[in-house]
Amino acid sequence: MRNGMLLKALLFALLGSCALAVAQERNARNEWWWDEGWWADGVLPETKNHPVATRELSYKRGDTEVPVFVARPRKPGRYPGVLFVHGRRGLDDWTRLHAVRLAARGFFVFAPDLYTGRFIPQFPVEHDYQLEDDLNKGLDAMLTQPDLRGKKICTVGISRGGYYALKLAVTKQRQDKDIACYVAYYPAMQDPNAPEPAQVYQYAPEVDALNVPALIFVGEQEQYHRKRVIESSVSTLKARGAPVRFIEYPGVGRGFDFRGENVRTYADDLAAKDAMQRTAEFIQQHLGR
Repeated sequence: MRNGMLLKALLFALLGSCALAVAQERNARNEWWWDEGWWADGVLPETKNHPVATRELSYKRGDTEVPVFVARPRKPGRYPGVLFVHGRRGLDDWTRLHAVRLAARGFFVFAPDLYTGRFIPQFPVEHDYQLEDDLNKGLDAMLTQPDLRGKKICTVGISRGGYYALKLAVTKQRQDKDIACYVAYYPAMQDPNAPEPAQVYQYAPEVDALNVPALIFVGEQEQYHRKRVIESSVSTLKARGAPVRFIEYPGVGRGFDFRGENVRTYADDLAAKDAMQRTAEFIQQHLGR
């Protein structure tokens, strides 16, 4: 009798675990990231690599001349456009590598150097609101370039560049009209000049008005105050049905895309390559290949 009851209990537990496994599989298949080709047939996506050509140009807003780093596939032709917006590092050699990697995916990348034109040193603490107008003018300049295919572009912002791009889309009213999608790596989602409580507990009001499809990356070990505001921003976007994807990479922290070889880890490299591939697919989805 006792053995029979034990057998029944084990049978129910086994059936329960099988049902849970089936439910989990069913749920996973409904996720956006599910790849049936990989799961069923072992197929991995093919990555196209384009040799890259770079050049320098500039545009003016008033008396300020803004330098621009341009990267694009070497093969002649027009390509989908990416407005690359740097963060507090400025447009230094490491940051330019990100623009080159985007161009190697088949994009025309237009990267304004917002700090140099205004003699702003690297890693500024305060935000100069004139940069928002400089970036807006930069989008105008980008749309006139003969390398650009189509009438819309996507933005890719790094760190504080995510905030600059957010203001460009919403405050400058360029979303939908000129901007087709928004990509951000561990973005600042609050005005850098806002008081400390707002930096930790509130996101910028522009988040409530962001309508274009958004793709946001963050490392699991990102700074607490930054990660908290990113997560609350994403939650708000999802709650109102905005098209947003949020990807968190375990085991990595801030700057995983450009951390140097002296501190770089395997996890950083995996995250950076995966994020670049997902960024390319996301932009191609909204601008065409």
